[in-house]
Amino acid sequence: MRRRDSPAPPGSPGPPGSPDSPASRAPNARARARTLAPPPWLVRTLKPQAAPIPWAAVARASVALTLPLAAGLAAGQPAYGALASMGALSGVIGDTADAYRMRIFNIAVPQLFGAIGVTIGSLVFGHGWVAVGVVTLVALVSGMMSTIGAVASVAGLLLLLNSVVGAGLPMPGDWWLAPVLMTSGGLLVLLLALLAWPLRSGIPERSAVAATYRSVAALLEAAGTERYDEARTAVTASLNQSYDLVLARRTRAHGRNPDLVRLVAQLNAITPVIEAAPAAHQCGVPMPPEFPAEVRRLAAAVAAPGREPIPVPALPEPLDPSADAVDHALRHVAELLNDSDPHGVVNVDDRLGRPAALRVRARRAARNVILSGASWRYGLRLALCIGIAQSLVSLIEVPRSYWVALTVTFVLKPDFGSVFSRAVLRALGTAAGLVVAAAVLSEVPRGWWDLPVMLALATLIPALTPRGYGYQTAAITPVILLLSDVLNHQGFGLVAPRLVDSLIGCGISLVAGYLLWPESWHTRIGDRLADAVADTASYVESAFGTAVDVAERARMRRGLYRDLSTIRTEFQRALTEPPPMGARAAAWWPVVIAVERIVDATTAARVRIRHGAPEPTLTEVGEVARQLHELSDGLRGSETLEEVSTSFSTTGPQDSVLEPLRQEVVAARAITSPQS
Repeated sequence: MRRRDSPAPPGSPGPPGSPDSPASRAPNARARARTLAPPPWLVRTLKPQAAPIPWAAVARASVALTLPLAAGLAAGQPAYGALASMGALSGVIGDTADAYRMRIFNIAVPQLFGAIGVTIGSLVFGHGWVAVGVVTLVALVSGMMSTIGAVASVAGLLLLLNSVVGAGLPMPGDWWLAPVLMTSGGLLVLLLALLAWPLRSGIPERSAVAATYRSVAALLEAAGTERYDEARTAVTASLNQSYDLVLARRTRAHGRNPDLVRLVAQLNAITPVIEAAPAAHQCGVPMPPEFPAEVRRLAAAVAAPGREPIPVPALPEPLDPSADAVDHALRHVAELLNDSDPHGVVNVDDRLGRPAALRVRARRAARNVILSGASWRYGLRLALCIGIAQSLVSLIEVPRSYWVALTVTFVLKPDFGSVFSRAVLRALGTAAGLVVAAAVLSEVPRGWWDLPVMLALATLIPALTPRGYGYQTAAITPVILLLSDVLNHQGFGLVAPRLVDSLIGCGISLVAGYLLWPESWHTRIGDRLADAVADTASYVESAFGTAVDVAERARMRRGLYRDLSTIRTEFQRALTEPPPMGARAAAWWPVVIAVERIVDATTAARVRIRHGAPEPTLTEVGEVARQLHELSDGLRGSETLEEVSTSFSTTGPQDSVLEPLRQEVVAARAITSPQS
């Protein structure tokens, strides 16, 4: 027998553990595969998001983009039709609201700013450096507007996009014709979106509230299981959407609209069930199936247009305080759905209040934009990149150069995600879209054949937009190129310049909009989380004190859950950044989860007290709040997770109602402790 340390004969696999053994070659192969695999941040960036296809929006997009083009061809003015279809394209991008009243804001307001933008751009077309200066100034205003909110963001986007198009592309007809045509196309989308309003008024709001009830049913089913955290996140997102829809509509309703008051009351009524879920989860025992089934029955009653009497819930005898809390809350919801005065107004107080009047919010937004450092920084960043793009194409001959600035605008849009990942997705999406565009421009003759092609391409925009920015870019690119070809008749020659222009725009965005701004890649992402931890400490103090009333406590808790939802979204975006930002976000992520659990534990303790548990002492409450304030200070002063040092204790009675909360605080601080 050959000795273990003797050389293996040529061609033999070799002993176990040697480089030539099969067992060693397998790990080496796996290591090589890992080396060739794309980095995790890129995989997360390219992963499509799960979302249902909005079939109604798909139908509207196909009609809105095709009808103006058909009208232009029929009138012998295809360029006019293409301009109107471009306006419809911007309307399709903004057609994201569920409530009909919100669609007016989401589509009509941006169209107004788009008309202003194309007018400004047309007036400076061909004026060289004057056009560069004017478009750069528009970029500053657009960037600052985009920090106000969703509607202002789309409005600022169209203001800049249409200014760039107007300054870089000769418009047919008089100066007023292009803005009128483009606005008409956008308003066509709005008209199609509002056609069913008389028949479906209030249905989106009712559907959203019913969806919240169903998400609460899923939360009760997940209590005591590993699915709880995911279900809780879904409830928070659904509540955010429902309150946004109902309260936003209510601010524009004159007087006390009974239907809107009823919807707000229904949202407020389900809140105690949500509060009881953490207590049920702490018990570690799944809820009886009758409880989530009852919530789904109530959801069906909320979604129904009529007001059929709700039978008394048939629920099993509660076996613990958490089940007792859910039992009381569900019976209260059933009573609320049955209880209304002769005029249909629910007899319940709106504890969460409603937003301020529109004019008040407009004044606040304007003041915040002017005085906000973040607003100025983003506006200056966008203006710098647009100024470089416009100057570059003024000095270097670039065919149809407006595409460079368009790329910069889309990449730097603040609420699409990371600048770096958007630049990557923009380049990849444009390349994919150009493949489709190349086939269309080379094989389909211009004229009436454009209509079926546009009909097919238009459906892809709302269908792929929810999947992610790269997929949206891939869907929009062939549509824009087809419309551009109708205007300038370059055909297949448009394809290669568009790819070059997009790469130039992505390069400008990465250098001037990302690398030159240290806050982009040295952002202390712990700051936002530190603010949430400080707010959590305040919530703990208010939850077990007598100085704060129930309504104020409810508003504080609701705002905290909303803030944590926003922080979760921001961290998920940071995960798509390349190292070191992505790696830091991944390290901080467990802390985000821990803070959410601290809030849940606080709510659960409050529920247990409401159902018989003794109140904690002020010393216990103060100790927990102090630990959270220390954690907040540590997070705020840290660039990396390992720098947060802790010296905490778990003092307090073991049978105290705050013991689960203390354990969650200990767990959070342990995550942020230096690892030995």
